[in-house]
Amino acid sequence: MTSYNPKEWIGFIFSVSKADTFQKLIPMMLIIGGYSGIIGYLEIEYWDLPDDSHIKNISVMHSLLGFVISLLLAYRTNTAYDRWWEGRRMWGGLVNSSRNLSIKLSVILKDESDRVYFRKMIPGYASILQKHLNDSDTAKQLFDDVDLDIDHHKHRPNQVAKILFQKVNDLYASKKITGDQLIILNSELQSFTDICGACERIKNTPIPYSYSAFIKKFIFIYVLTLPFAYVFILGYFVIPVVVFIFYVLASLELIAEEIEDPFGTDDNDLPTKKIAENIKKHVEELI
Repeated sequence: MTSYNPKEWIGFIFSVSKADTFQKLIPMMLIIGGYSGIIGYLEIEYWDLPDDSHIKNISVMHSLLGFVISLLLAYRTNTAYDRWWEGRRMWGGLVNSSRNLSIKLSVILKDESDRVYFRKMIPGYASILQKHLNDSDTAKQLFDDVDLDIDHHKHRPNQVAKILFQKVNDLYASKKITGDQLIILNSELQSFTDICGACERIKNTPIPYSYSAFIKKFIFIYVLTLPFAYVFILGYFVIPVVVFIFYVLASLELIAEEIEDPFGTDDNDLPTKKIAENIKKHVEELI
């Protein structure tokens, strides 16, 4: 996750980082610019259209469609950010659950070997969950055309959660904890699985294909028809104008694509590895 100061306007304007969409869109921007230049040259030099030509009035259509596409992209980015923020809330919940479980165990457990066991296993769940969510196969679990080999793709967070509960149950069976304490610890362990399930829901349920494909096609057709609408008004200045409009619209879609899956290695993804390391530090301090 990129660290930055949101109050530094000058730094944002003049810096270009790997997270910036400008670098990713340069090839397409050059193609769009060349296409706009060709259309502008043909219309100015060869197409002698009358003043009442319908092509010259096509800008009215773009004014209407511009409003529609702005609503679509606003909804698209808001939906993607909701997924990003929900992922952050889930990992914040994992931090709290790990702390609460560690605090309770630090008071309940008297045997040092038991304390050492949980000191290792509680942070282990966060570490395993982080690797599980970074696995590309996790995102394919609900795809109809993907058949994952269950034997080689065991659900590792479930395995760790099972081991943790088995240890707690063994403590109860050996009379090291009471039934009331078992219920208290069980609620914290259950929250681990609830958080894992919520993160998996974000990971393996992308934005519906039809919606994503429609927005991309809409942007593509909208931009390709812009030179026809504005070349008679702007002349060759239509080239930078069309390129800039494409940059704005395509950047919003790229940003939405990146943040809708917050469990990756992109610059704007959640720092799950760092959060897992902080959980390990906190648990070792408590137990």
